[in-house]
Amino acid sequence: MISGELSRYLNELLRVDEFQDYCSNGLEFDGRTEVKRVALAVDACAAVFREAVNLNSDIIIVHHGLFWGDIKTIRGNLKERLKLLFDSNISLYAAHLPLDAHPELGNNAQIMKLLKIKIKGGAGKYKGIPLGFWGELEHEEPLKKFTARVEDKLFTECRLLDFGGRVKKVAVLSGSGWQALYEAEETGFDTLITGEASHSAYTLAEELGVNIIFAGHYATERHGVKALGEHIKRKFGFDVKFIEHSTGI
Repeated sequence: MISGELSRYLNELLRVDEFQDYCSNGLEFDGRTEVKRVALAVDACAAVFREAVNLNSDIIIVHHGLFWGDIKTIRGNLKERLKLLFDSNISLYAAHLPLDAHPELGNNAQIMKLLKIKIKGGAGKYKGIPLGFWGELEHEEPLKKFTARVEDKLFTECRLLDFGGRVKKVAVLSGSGWQALYEAEETGFDTLITGEASHSAYTLAEELGVNIIFAGHYATERHGVKALGEHIKRKFGFDVKFIEHSTGI
């Protein structure tokens, strides 16, 4: 398959043009023309690029791309990362917010599926588009029991803010998604699962009486790229490899 065709397919599948993102989305580096071997990872970084070279990959698909905001200089670690791509001629495709929001393959949809939470609606709006979801458990659970299940399914260790002790309605917004708390009164969720812990979230959650499970930025954003990899493997028959490079954060 031609890399440009794959890029266009992914752009359409993930509705890339609908998002006003602060990360560039789409084909960030145009390398090899033909695609047979695909590497996927959470982050575009030197360690991932080197492993993709070892795997003889034709393209790398990541959640966190190389370019954030305006690029005024190419030096330091950005220069090193780009040099690895130029030297290996491996293409790089990034899908940030589009991969958070996708209703089937996205990070948040995958977490809802893993935890068997029935989706009721969107959560965590960014510029008018919900990036996450909220839903309900079949039965109410003690918070600590539910948190243990999150740790098991996401392969992570959670940090917990307990302001209710029970879980029934859950919102999920991966990464740095604590701002979804502002929608708690509207949607009525009692527990928020997100990635990174935030000082600012504590008093807001306390006042709203909403539990927060901080499951880790990396741990909440590895499932979308993995699901996307399985999708394109089934559709196009690619040799697909996920590169695990956990930050533990």
